[in-house]
Amino acid sequence: MKILALCGSLRPESSNMSILKTIQTWLPDGVQYEIYDNIGLLPHFDPTFNHEDVPGEVVRFRRLIANADGVIICTPEYVFGLPGSLKNALDWTASSGEFNEKPVAIITASSSGENAHASLKIIMNVLTSHVPDTSTLLISYIRTKINSQSQITDAETIDKLHSVLQSFLQHISGKLPN
Repeated sequence: MKILALCGSLRPESSNMSILKTIQTWLPDGVQYEIYDNIGLLPHFDPTFNHEDVPGEVVRFRRLIANADGVIICTPEYVFGLPGSLKNALDWTASSGEFNEKPVAIITASSSGENAHASLKIIMNVLTSHVPDTSTLLISYIRTKINSQSQITDAETIDKLHSVLQSFLQHISGKLPN
């Protein structure tokens, strides 16, 4: 099983990156897990280059999604919406279809996060990915739930993340309906 993780924050030590790294430690043996950390290197989406002369990093990004059995997206909320870099990355996949029928888990970890969470669910629906409600989680006030060593300290958050991960893994393996 191959899982690709996308972080909506560009900061290497962000709360969202900490969550993705924590999830990596919880995965069962045999699961390949890669965090794509070049989201900031993707050029601005330009439909002129969407099918011909596609920039190399976009080709690589699309290939990683296509080759993954599932994708986990963990993002903050910026100015009551998705971070521009994440939205840009998703725009590059809108007509090429990498997310079509792909199992996806959505985690939004921010001060509030409701708007980014709702927006990402809509976008993933438009991209025709499969996002069961049991594979989504909104973690508000994330900075109160992670310590200075980037460890999740809130037991309820840990339990909910475990539940989302288990649901996501079951969805990938076909044990959870779409």
